[in-house]
Amino acid sequence: MIVGRLPSVDNVSLGRRFGALVVDWLIASLSAAAVAGVSYPPENVRQNLIITGFSVVEVAVLTGLLGFSIGKRLFSLKVEGPDGNPIGLPRAVLRTLLMVPVIPALVMTKDRRGLHDLAARSRVIRV
Repeated sequence: MIVGRLPSVDNVSLGRRFGALVVDWLIASLSAAAVAGVSYPPENVRQNLIITGFSVVEVAVLTGLLGFSIGKRLFSLKVEGPDGNPIGLPRAVLRTLLMVPVIPALVMTKDRRGLHDLAARSRVIRV
């Protein structure tokens, strides 16, 4: 395998990806409610931004260091780099921030890599 280039094998269904995203969002919402006193469901844009911040931090840190968030772990998914290892914090932060507007995650290549994965040189695999 050439380092820096990922194989085009990615059979992870959109259902699994969406399920992992929902779990991660719920965990971030509960964390924000417990730590920052945010209501759930959020009552205003400020509270929504706080939940989004919690989500970005939780998903980026876990994905960067371990290769999976809690949601991805529950759905047997992993994010890996060209070498098969976790992508590290900087790339995980980039990947997670690009998922916030949703569009980059919906625009996919034929091997189901979203723009956020292309930018972070990562892919999602089933484990």
